[in-house]
Amino acid sequence: MTGRGGWAWRVASGALGVAALIGGVSLLLAAGGRPPEGPVPIAWDREVCAECHMHIGDPRFAAQVQTREGNVHDFDDPGCLYRWLDRAEPDVHAVWLRHADRDGWIDAREAAFVEREPTPMGYGLGAVPRGTPGSFDDAEARRRVRARHRHRRHEP
Repeated sequence: MTGRGGWAWRVASGALGVAALIGGVSLLLAAGGRPPEGPVPIAWDREVCAECHMHIGDPRFAAQVQTREGNVHDFDDPGCLYRWLDRAEPDVHAVWLRHADRDGWIDAREAAFVEREPTPMGYGLGAVPRGTPGSFDDAEARRRVRARHRHRRHEP
């Protein structure tokens, strides 16, 4: 029998499926190891934060690190981003922060922060473009995250 239900059809279909799978894996391997160009979309309410492992549900406070090896790490709060950077010390290609007041990403090199409450993990940081009135820089944001973390470790 050589029709659609026969052994020849099944062998041919299986061979095509294997070839497609090998082709797909080859494409992934060829692209792997290169950092993305621009922010990678986050699957809201499905992906988890690389630091606290909570679902990333509020786009206003999300952040993303891309390494030179091509790995992408997503965060639900800028505070989680800074805690992870201090702990992991990755070879960073790019850092992206979601704008706290509108839809869109900000390159961390062009970002500043304003106080916002509530935030997903309570760090109180919202990313805005540098030069926004009342904003503070990356160094101050990191200082606030470290101080909050030290304070929480000493709470009863």
